[in-house]
Amino acid sequence: MKTRIKEYRARFCLTQAELAKKVGVRRETIVFLEKGDYNPSLKLAAKVARELNATINELFILEDHDLN
Repeated sequence: MKTRIKEYRARFCLTQAELAKKVGVRRETIVFLEKGDYNPSLKLAAKVARELNATINELFILEDHDLN
């Protein structure tokens, strides 16, 4: 899965640690999300989207191979 979290986070001048604190996870979780190495729960995806003033669909891009 690709994400645009880093791009949106930069718009708000947030560090990974600051975003992590706002959504209640460790900074490493944000790192994994940004790399596309972690598929978040719907609840976490919604929290991240809300903090970045975006929709889940704007932040998380599913690729065809992710659906298999």
